[in-house]
Amino acid sequence: MTEALDHRALYRLPWSFSDNIIAWLEPTAKCNLACDGCYRENVNAHKSLEEVSEDLDVFARWRKFDGVSIAGGDPLMHPDIVEIVRMVARRGHKPVLNTNGHALTESLLRELKAAGLVGFTFHVDSKQGRPGWKDKTELELNALRLWLAELVAKVGGLACAFNSTVYEDTLDQVPDLVQFAQDHIDIIHTMVFITYRAAMMDGSFDYYQAGQKIDPKPLAYASPTQRRIDLSSRQVVARIQARFPDFAPSAYLGGTERPNSLKWLLTGRVGVPGRIFGYSGPRFMEAVQTGHHLLTGRYVAYTHPGLLARSRWLLPLGALESGLRGALGSYVRHLTSKPFDVRQPVHFQSIMVIQPIDVLPDGRQDMCDGCPDVTVHEGELVWSCRLEERLKFGGLIETVPKESGEAHRARPAPPRPKPGSAQRH
Repeated sequence: MTEALDHRALYRLPWSFSDNIIAWLEPTAKCNLACDGCYRENVNAHKSLEEVSEDLDVFARWRKFDGVSIAGGDPLMHPDIVEIVRMVARRGHKPVLNTNGHALTESLLRELKAAGLVGFTFHVDSKQGRPGWKDKTELELNALRLWLAELVAKVGGLACAFNSTVYEDTLDQVPDLVQFAQDHIDIIHTMVFITYRAAMMDGSFDYYQAGQKIDPKPLAYASPTQRRIDLSSRQVVARIQARFPDFAPSAYLGGTERPNSLKWLLTGRVGVPGRIFGYSGPRFMEAVQTGHHLLTGRYVAYTHPGLLARSRWLLPLGALESGLRGALGSYVRHLTSKPFDVRQPVHFQSIMVIQPIDVLPDGRQDMCDGCPDVTVHEGELVWSCRLEERLKFGGLIETVPKESGEAHRARPAPPRPKPGSAQRH
């Protein structure tokens, strides 16, 4: 099952280093939780509004983008988060908060919406040490997810997404979350699964920066324990398909080292609460991204929930788009048995699986080619998932197989490219 996905049969998402769907803004390093799989050290440090504005200037100088994911840390910890949202919106971009939601209240939510907020991506999983929810399973945490989704829906007009890190012991619970998203397709617009990764200090690799051997222990994502860090997007999809055989991804981002890497794997589905009629295919995804870029000059990020609730118009495309053909037939059969449901909105929902950095046996690092989550550090665009390496060691770390470590001579570091150079991200 894990080999059933062929990247050549999917639409390769067109996002690139300089032309992408989002920019990843980090106004704070402070967080109110301690997630097991976090890539960032929890530090009580906020950027000033002037520094945030400078970061946005860097994005505007070097990157086309539709939305701005405001992350951290947890962005709700920043004392000027409402003004940051307003700042992004005034620049003509879609502000979206990537937050654990622990500090969210209805009054703050309404302030954020009034400032121009477009949506939320809530990180909720079972390894956050969240007060009141410790030792809960992913299925039990659906009560918290539902509370957050209903709060967002109550205010209205905001996109609502959830992401969670997938560990070896939570992989079997992924289908429960897919079912949960299906049951609430009217108020949950996206569900994201991120496979766990860490810098493992198990003796397999030596670590170097600028030719000097270093100890990676200071990194927030260094782990001394033996944990599985090779879960793949294919394995996550296979686990989903075991319960939902029709589940069909249609688009992907590849890796920087392997042509068949499925780093970001996107599935679109159409349905009503509790029932999925079918899945969009590669051509539909291509039409959405390229069509939006043709009309606006940007690839599309977050879509207004009101538009997602009008997805009935997609179903006639089944005559042209093979991925939607089954959805049209399923919908017609549904109306045959429940004709009054013709008045019920049909919704579009996205399921994304993300497979972060993979360190290959020879030490090469397979990153996400065209990754959206690029942030700013010292005026440069850098991978957000590896920002700690720059903060702790001044640059990205090189992994060298242990058996060849002795032969790895210290050598001058190559010059670091500036934004706009030919560096591949």
